[in-house]
Amino acid sequence: MSTTRPYSPGDRGPEPSGASGASEEGAPTADAPTGAAAPSVPPGTAGGTRSTGGPHVRRIGLAGESGVVPLARDFARQALYTWGWLPAAGADQRAAAEDVLLVVSELVTNACLHAEGPEELLLACDNKVIRIEVSDRGTGQPAPRTPHRAGRPGGHGMFIVQRLCLDWGVVRTAGRPGKTVWAELGAPA
Repeated sequence: MSTTRPYSPGDRGPEPSGASGASEEGAPTADAPTGAAAPSVPPGTAGGTRSTGGPHVRRIGLAGESGVVPLARDFARQALYTWGWLPAAGADQRAAAEDVLLVVSELVTNACLHAEGPEELLLACDNKVIRIEVSDRGTGQPAPRTPHRAGRPGGHGMFIVQRLCLDWGVVRTAGRPGKTVWAELGAPA
């Protein structure tokens, strides 16, 4: 697992077209954080979705909201229902959906505790991977606490993210405060 690579393996970085600037339903939203490792979205697709089974993208602004962790989990849960992950058809699909909700909770909680709160949550899903991105204005570098001590309170968030995800990392944009912490999980079979 990498915390230094700004993009996951095979990802060429953000789309220059800014195609993911709308929610899945086509309602306009704020642009994706510049330089954020957005999923590959073909130019000209509204909200990063295609009717041919391509990537689905949803985003929600969290800046200034209260109760952001349950808000983010509810938002992610609704996306999983829309994308057909829930209701789960079997144990593997249920476990995959629970992992997504846990990673969302951990990344948003870390932004609350260590980075002045989250600015935005972005979820992107294709047939193979779901990508979670949490943008914040913090300057810190998230990392699993080492050595990990299971019996001690606190310090488990990034350890959990590292264990559950295919990969994760941090993207920073020169000249802009903050960062985007991303994580990717495999879609259920």
